[in-house]
Amino acid sequence: MTASIPSVSMQSARSGASKKANELGMRVMQERAYEKRGEQYLLIKSPPASGKSRALMFLALDKLNYQGIRKAIIAVPERSIGGSFADEPLSKYGFYWDWTVAPKWNLCNAPGDDNGKVAPSKVKAVGEFLGSDDSILVCTHATFRFAVDDLGIEAFDDCLIAIDEFHHVSADQSNRLGAQLRDLISRDKVHIVAMTGSYFRGDAVPVLAPDDEAKFDTVTYTYYEQLNGYEHLKSLDLGYSFYSGKYLDWIMDVLDPSLKTIVHIPNVNSRESTTRGKIEEANEIMHGLGEWQGEDPATGFHLIRRPDGRVLKIADLVEDDPAKRDKVVGALKDPAQRDNRDHVDIIIALGMAKEGFDWIWCEHALTVGYRASLTEIIQIIGRATRDAPGKSTARFTNLIAEPDASEEAVTSAINDTLKAIAASLLMEQVLAPRYNFTPKDAGPQEGYDYGENGYCENGPNVGFNEQTGQFHVEIKGLTMPQSSEATRICAEDINEVIAAFVQDKRAAERGLFDREGTIPEELTQLHMGAIVRERYPELNEADQEAVRQHAVAALNLTQQAKSMQANAPGGGDGERKANLALIEGVRQFVNVRELDIDLIDSINPFGPAYSILAKRMSEHSLKQVEEIISSKKVKLTLEEARDLAKRAVRFKQERKRWPELSSQDAWERKLAEGRLAFAKMMADAKKADVDA
Repeated sequence: MTASIPSVSMQSARSGASKKANELGMRVMQERAYEKRGEQYLLIKSPPASGKSRALMFLALDKLNYQGIRKAIIAVPERSIGGSFADEPLSKYGFYWDWTVAPKWNLCNAPGDDNGKVAPSKVKAVGEFLGSDDSILVCTHATFRFAVDDLGIEAFDDCLIAIDEFHHVSADQSNRLGAQLRDLISRDKVHIVAMTGSYFRGDAVPVLAPDDEAKFDTVTYTYYEQLNGYEHLKSLDLGYSFYSGKYLDWIMDVLDPSLKTIVHIPNVNSRESTTRGKIEEANEIMHGLGEWQGEDPATGFHLIRRPDGRVLKIADLVEDDPAKRDKVVGALKDPAQRDNRDHVDIIIALGMAKEGFDWIWCEHALTVGYRASLTEIIQIIGRATRDAPGKSTARFTNLIAEPDASEEAVTSAINDTLKAIAASLLMEQVLAPRYNFTPKDAGPQEGYDYGENGYCENGPNVGFNEQTGQFHVEIKGLTMPQSSEATRICAEDINEVIAAFVQDKRAAERGLFDREGTIPEELTQLHMGAIVRERYPELNEADQEAVRQHAVAALNLTQQAKSMQANAPGGGDGERKANLALIEGVRQFVNVRELDIDLIDSINPFGPAYSILAKRMSEHSLKQVEEIISSKKVKLTLEEARDLAKRAVRFKQERKRWPELSSQDAWERKLAEGRLAFAKMMADAKKADVDA
């Protein structure tokens, strides 16, 4: 049997709030975005299925009719997503105008490959559109890139440029779309609306440079708000299963044929892929499900008879034959079948059915092999988090190889394990409510409920805003941001900071498998501090420390509260109003001990993940992981030593003495070691200069 790791489980309140429309036909997130319709640069961070496409329609139509914008160009990463911007009769639901795209200006429907080889006719069409009387065009990112290269950025003056799935942009100089976006911002004659369900990328490169990002106003709508406001979906489970040998020998342990499922098989070049090839792998999965009965002539779906007589309809998107694959894709996109739960049962895919793919009935996203990008993980999970009648539970399962002594790629398997932990820790935070942290005794915040006794002066206070799903938590000694940019980061970008932290391999290795030798403050102060400095170099030292403290507090408070919630009597009761259970967990944590920044810093954020692994992986596998990690232990870098030395100076200022190597406190010893190491490094550098 595979060893399943239930990394994250979220119960929602099913309030229906996220699906209720106002008098203009706007849902919560769309209304929030429309309130900022006057902004020249707008960034919408909102999860899959939250209505970003329609939010853009509202914004674009307002800008075209009221704000002097002459054209709206919507760029999507791939042609299949262009369907999200098809005609919509918005006035039917109360809005002022309808959304209409002339067929010839939806270039996603035009023939031609957009994978780096855009047909010249599409680039020509963009130029013709700019000179026409029509106002809306939809194209791919690739078409837009080539059009800008061909026409120049001046051609897009007074246009709205909307970039869907904005995380495809990068501040890296080699990212052409990112470079063009910087040029457009520098010229300052366009409006930009950027939309994404996961603003963090899978690499260390930021989406935007800090000075460009500061020009954007942000609309944030969280996973927690969306899932809590659904009508039908009440729970989301995310887990990891480890297998040994070939994944095809184990996949049926996690593939439940009674659930509407998207199966993503591994890339042909990945470690998890077999030597049989993608076609054979897809065929073997179907063979494991039952007896093949042929293909449906109308849809191209495979018909598989189960042992109990039920016939499954399986869409094979791995198929190489373009005609067959296009037939299946067309059947999946058929708008007449959108509300038909029985249209298809299982979809098998490789590079498709991820970002922007809309199948509301999907209950299980099963992915084989770890994906290098946390963004891709978020996008895949989003395939299962659509709300649909009768769909009360959704799940994501990642089937990855367990480290095995007989396997040559042990290091790769261990790296996948660390990535899985990173994804689970991040999702723990992404699914949690947002936190509004203030120093102790800051006073009650408007709109927050502080429990039966209300806000208590000189006492521990935790408030909850039912409308926004946000906590107000007071922390003694908390450093607050001073600049407007640091304030924005603490309010909007904490998940991006946490994403960078949990993806840091050295931090994960130390936190998980060197627990005796690693002091929690080393992770929360040194590693998190280094990440904040690298990510936000334009902030001064005080603001960097404020961002660090807010990120550590959000990560650790969520874990501590969820742990207490899960262990409390009735904590796993999915029928109770789940947000209240989490509130009780947070309040219990705050009430047990006086909450302060020292307490927050003293918690190892990787502890719970290690506990899950220890229960679910074999002793042999864990021992192997620990041995490889320990063999790679590194000494202090110059930056780490400098940071410890600075903190040692603060220690002396506060306690009127230097930290001592003989101290019983592990963190004090670490400060002393860092101070001495930095002094030695400086002395060595000075000696080298003299010798030179």
